[in-house]
Amino acid sequence: MKKSIITIGLAFLTVGAFAQKKEIKNALKATEAGKYSEAKNLLQSVESMVETEKDKVKADFYLAKGNAFMGDPKATTDNTSELVMAAKAYKKAIDLGEKDAEQKLALLKAKMINSAVEDQKASKFSEGSKKLIALYELDKSDTLSLYNAASLAVAGKDYDKALEYYLQLDEMGYEGTSTIYTAVNKETNEVESFANKNQRDIYLKSGSHIKPETKQSESRRPEIIKNIALIYVEQGNQEKAMTAIAKAKEESPNDTALLLSEADIYHKMDKMDKYSETVERVLEIEPNNPVLYYNLGVSSMSMGATQKAINYYKQAIKLDPDFTNAYVNLASAILDQEKPIVEEMNKLGMSDADTRKYNKLQEQRLELYKKAVPYLEKVLEKEEKGTGLRQQATQTLKQIYSLLGETQKAKALQD
Repeated sequence: MKKSIITIGLAFLTVGAFAQKKEIKNALKATEAGKYSEAKNLLQSVESMVETEKDKVKADFYLAKGNAFMGDPKATTDNTSELVMAAKAYKKAIDLGEKDAEQKLALLKAKMINSAVEDQKASKFSEGSKKLIALYELDKSDTLSLYNAASLAVAGKDYDKALEYYLQLDEMGYEGTSTIYTAVNKETNEVESFANKNQRDIYLKSGSHIKPETKQSESRRPEIIKNIALIYVEQGNQEKAMTAIAKAKEESPNDTALLLSEADIYHKMDKMDKYSETVERVLEIEPNNPVLYYNLGVSSMSMGATQKAINYYKQAIKLDPDFTNAYVNLASAILDQEKPIVEEMNKLGMSDADTRKYNKLQEQRLELYKKAVPYLEKVLEKEEKGTGLRQQATQTLKQIYSLLGETQKAKALQD
């Protein structure tokens, strides 16, 4: 009786092991056929028992699991958690000696990067950042993914996460430099970059390219430290922002974006002497930079210094007559002066004196409209149909023309 019980027990164990192997094999076939949900169901039915199996069976299981959760290597996905599960499965398979898993893991990493790129194109910055930080967590030597995750977090206005990632990069002294291999295309006479020296040498030997050059890219460290400072500014943490800016200035003393941020902090702290001093320093560095004057205009408007903003926008246009953003903002700054006029008009009563004052204020208001019109018309002249700036300028002009009694001009604006 004892021998019979033992024999039956062993028989059941053999049948169970055989069933597991069959399910894993079927799951691998399902992934090859693109039936990923079916593969997940098959693997789930044996997962609780697989750890008692031999390494080869376990390796097959984790390879199949990685395939199932990765899905189509060429398709993008928003399911970051499944991609992470796939990566962990592949890593286990590699540890168990499964060679195919190495290639699969490389495909998975490429898929995560491509998905993050697609997220960026679709302005789904947070999703892209999550994929890239997951890549970094899987391989801590992949510091480029950490850097790119921080950049996407900034784009998505997730400043807390961006700051966390930038501080990690700063702590590890990340430079982000790389060797760039270039050569000149003989047909186009343009400089082209190559992934590595060997690839470039192939083109050189074929005779299609000449003048090879090898150089190092600029360090990303100044940018990282600057972004830490700017995030602190965004968060309203003035003390930490100033400390970070001081550190950033050691790396990039002439970075105008950094200096403008420093000036903004001085303004918020009501240190107007330091604010003026810093702005003058910025203008000394780049006196002929229209973007600089434009940024000073934006900064001045945010501080309520409308006339200063108008002067800066005019200077930006003087330096770059095609700077349509400056035209739009200049018109907006001019029209912003309407607010106190309207407020005063609304306070007036019905007396003759108030009526005369009302009419005078109305004249001032119409004069502002007339001043703004030429700049908005410049936008229509320079911007192609369908652009956001042109549409914005068109709608504003329609309203102004109507208020000025120029109905024909208003009707003619069909953008």
